[in-house]
Amino acid sequence: MAAFREPAPAPALTGTVVAQFQTREGEVTGPQLDIPVDITAEQLQILINELLHNDEPMPYSFFLSEDEIATSVAATLTEQGLSTESAIVIVYQPQALFRVRAVTRCTGTMPGHTEAVLSTHFSPDSLRAASGSGDTTVRLWDVETATPIQTLEGHRNWVLCVSWSPDGTRLASACKAGEIRVWDGATGAPLGKPIKGHTKAVVALAWKPLHRDPEARYLASASKDCTVRVLDTYTGRTVFTISGHTRSVTCLRWSGAGLIFTGSQDRSVRAWSEDDGRLVRSYDGHGHWVNSLALSSDFVLRTGAHDHVPLSGTESVDERVAKARARYEAVSCADGSRERMITASDDHTLILWAPYESKKPVARLTGHQQPVSSVVFSPDGNLVASASFDKSVKLWAGLTGKFIATMRGHVGPVYMLAWSADSRLVASASKDSTIRVWAASSHKLQALLAGHADEVFAIDWSPDGYRLVSGSKDRLLKIWRQ
Repeated sequence: MAAFREPAPAPALTGTVVAQFQTREGEVTGPQLDIPVDITAEQLQILINELLHNDEPMPYSFFLSEDEIATSVAATLTEQGLSTESAIVIVYQPQALFRVRAVTRCTGTMPGHTEAVLSTHFSPDSLRAASGSGDTTVRLWDVETATPIQTLEGHRNWVLCVSWSPDGTRLASACKAGEIRVWDGATGAPLGKPIKGHTKAVVALAWKPLHRDPEARYLASASKDCTVRVLDTYTGRTVFTISGHTRSVTCLRWSGAGLIFTGSQDRSVRAWSEDDGRLVRSYDGHGHWVNSLALSSDFVLRTGAHDHVPLSGTESVDERVAKARARYEAVSCADGSRERMITASDDHTLILWAPYESKKPVARLTGHQQPVSSVVFSPDGNLVASASFDKSVKLWAGLTGKFIATMRGHVGPVYMLAWSADSRLVASASKDSTIRVWAASSHKLQALLAGHADEVFAIDWSPDGYRLVSGSKDRLLKIWRQ
């Protein structure tokens, strides 16, 4: 009887390969080059900086057919089962110039709420955090000292969402009774009377982007009463009401190119004009409730003129608006043509869209075994993370929707996700009372943050990358740092 032999390993690739560099948008950079097939990612960094004539070396990531070149071109070609006989296209994209270190320890526990903490949000400058609770209050916190600034009272029911304006001057909150309140971002003083109109709970808020609304005047709200209202927060009046959905509106985004996107329990996703609320486009494809919606420009729209370099405070409004516009156009173009949208549903799937180009999906993302609770684009728009009641977190390519990895470790449903500002780390909050921090490149657990005594409902990573805030059913907020 012949002895069983294991198949011989594939021979290592040697020699050279013809390569063409190009940007993520498909722009060719330099001529075709004959490069060593065993060239490493570090050597590719040197080569692309030379081709681009950069005065200062810039960090880049490199991809072959959506697979990142982590070690060498040869290793990636081998994994893909490709040879060196045909020319290859190496896609490069800039990385963040700064690096966020994984948060590993709790540096502050902030008691005060007397019921579960349901929502939390960092200000664009990362100096303050707001929290909404089942005790009907909103609290402002100084995250540097982990101490309360002010307790904001006035809501009559659970505060389901809090949202800072992109310039950081205003804070909006909404409750289960359908009321919306606007507060001064520095002092917590109420600005005007409560805004009424919704007949059921308001579950999502979205400010008009800074480069389209320098005064931080307009706010959109989504409700279980099947409507979306665009509000003038200066007068407290409803500018117009969007009433095209037939079931509860669950998620909402105000894009940087003039559209308001909504997702609903009627299984549809729709785009509306920010000018008058008319329906522009409907995106159909989900077979159950739409739970979450994200845009590839979410991070830059949320932070406006704030990036990893603190503002001096002397900038004029026009300078801040110009910076906010430039940051948006860098990721999405002025007309939103590079914008990507992703939606998550109770049908266990996600759908990736190019919302300004077509109402047809770019890709349907399958793999989760339970309803998908949250989906978030990385700040650079290159990755998507999704969380599910199947206890897993999955990573996908932001441009194509290609599956990258599954990250397991939670022992309960995963409720919410938050990316670090450099797009290298993603945090997940779970019913199992823990927060886990994962590396986007290695897909490995970087930190297990245990300390809450009950389910973690809300997390947010500060735009400067230094802190993570979490809110729990145990009525506490915690600040985590490296």
